[in-house]
Amino acid sequence: MKTFSLSAQPRTELGKKATKALRAENLIPVVLNGGKVFDLPYTGTLKPGEKLVEIGNGKGLITTDLTVSNEAVRKLIYTPDIFAIELDINGEKRMAVLKDIQFHPVKDNILHIDLLEVTGDKPVTVEVPVKLEGHAEGVKAGGKLSLSMKKLKVKAIYTDIPERLVINVDNLGLGKTLQVGELHFDKLDLMNAKNAVVCAVQLTRAARGAAAAAAAAGK
Repeated sequence: MKTFSLSAQPRTELGKKATKALRAENLIPVVLNGGKVFDLPYTGTLKPGEKLVEIGNGKGLITTDLTVSNEAVRKLIYTPDIFAIELDINGEKRMAVLKDIQFHPVKDNILHIDLLEVTGDKPVTVEVPVKLEGHAEGVKAGGKLSLSMKKLKVKAIYTDIPERLVINVDNLGLGKTLQVGELHFDKLDLMNAKNAVVCAVQLTRAARGAAAAAAAAGK
């Protein structure tokens, strides 16, 4: 996975009025979730922008409210690529992945971003683009290859997550499908339903005609 460097500033003023003022300055509110789980009561000192969130069973974790500029995230958001995000928060480096984006329903500008902090020992779940390679047997026979799932949910340590899930379709025959349960990638767990169809070689009208003609000739 590629790394994307992103500078962010702590956000201490919250609420609708403060958020509206941020957006007027072409800034985007961000929440950094995840991170280390603490026993409560918490005895440490919170940094600017940080707040303690209780998660139950006497445990809590710290989320961080941040702001980033629209320009800074443009190449992160408007791309099919996925990234590990190296955050620079007043000189402190923290790694994260993109969790969620909220867009304006009409203007389509970015309203809010959720990030998930990652470490080298805790698996995360992200969607990874699928890339098909090879020349399917079914396509040679006149079928049409279709991709049903452009992304798959993958659970792994972030450093093991690839930029693409490359799937070879050489052996995919006419009228056949390839399901999630038939795939395997080292160090990755696929989280989609095992019977979900990733891709298929569909029978075209020409292929049906050729099959019918071959059957008739064989009689």
